[in-house]
Amino acid sequence: MSEKQTQLKVSAIKDGTVLDHIPANSIFQVIDILDLNHTGNPVTIGVNLESKSLGRKGIIKIADRFFADGELGRIALAAPEATVNVIRDYEVVQKKKIVLPDVVVGIAKCSNPMCVTNRQAVTTRFKTLKEGEKVKLLCHYCEKTTEEFIPLRH
Repeated sequence: MSEKQTQLKVSAIKDGTVLDHIPANSIFQVIDILDLNHTGNPVTIGVNLESKSLGRKGIIKIADRFFADGELGRIALAAPEATVNVIRDYEVVQKKKIVLPDVVVGIAKCSNPMCVTNRQAVTTRFKTLKEGEKVKLLCHYCEKTTEEFIPLRH
């Protein structure tokens, strides 16, 4: 390999949202949480890209789509360090960090096999608890604390 630095080029989007600094092993969870596999918008996904801070990261570009903070907060369980860039006319007009919501509904599974949400068609609901860098989920129904994000499969 030559000493010249090679650079991966992903085409720019005119208008839309870029989600960056997603842990590489969480990229598909983010896609599921935001239901991007059912969108009609062009989506560009990069996985296992080099990152100084993460080692390997993922990036998602969604053309012509903008998200409310509540929608973006849902991905905080899978990608707490993710950043959001809002693009208008090929320029970044807003940069923000993902913010962990106080409550998450319908995206995580309770780790208690006896919980009503695992036995009946009841939408999951958790209070988020942050202890240092660790996020835990307190089930609204059985009050069991789930220490690891288990995504729901729709």
